[in-house]
Amino acid sequence: MEPVNLELANLSFEQLVLRVRACTLCRYKLPHEPRPVVQLSESSRILIVGQAPGRKVHETGIPFNDPSGDRLRQWMGIERETFYDDTRVAILPMGFCFPGTGKSGDLPPIPECADTWREALLDRLKHVELTLVIGQYAQAWHLPDSRRTVTDNVKAWQQYWPRQLPMPHPSPRNNLWLRRNPWFEEDVLPVLRERVNHLL
Repeated sequence: MEPVNLELANLSFEQLVLRVRACTLCRYKLPHEPRPVVQLSESSRILIVGQAPGRKVHETGIPFNDPSGDRLRQWMGIERETFYDDTRVAILPMGFCFPGTGKSGDLPPIPECADTWREALLDRLKHVELTLVIGQYAQAWHLPDSRRTVTDNVKAWQQYWPRQLPMPHPSPRNNLWLRRNPWFEEDVLPVLRERVNHLL
């Protein structure tokens, strides 16, 4: 185990989260001041893993506080109050800060973030029974045995169920994907809502 990981493992949960929220590790790679956005509690039952905060989330400091979040809550069948209850729902993206915007959308999450913090944080989430694994970066990390595309991962969702669910990103940019893959909303979402309701 690397020394930094041993150091993090010896912190209390509260100390670890404070360190994450104060992280400036990637400040020289970001087009703005770092603002890590995470939501978690040691009692969280559901973990949501996305890519990285978008611009609106960076500005407000509230995860999924955008149209993607509206759709994700609709997919899960829960209200904002439940979604933002960290004792029930943890939100831990692959990158904690908004990485900036490229030519075709937001830039990829900065890898140092997951390399530094992810294992230590996940190790504290002992009560998580369902992880929503959203998009290619999250799936590459959380489904390491998978060599599929996002679409292939989502089609193979029963391989990971009921502990994990590979999902497309709920961004409006994926409207075309949803039209081309109606089975996701017809077959997968009712099962997801039932499990979320059971867990929460």
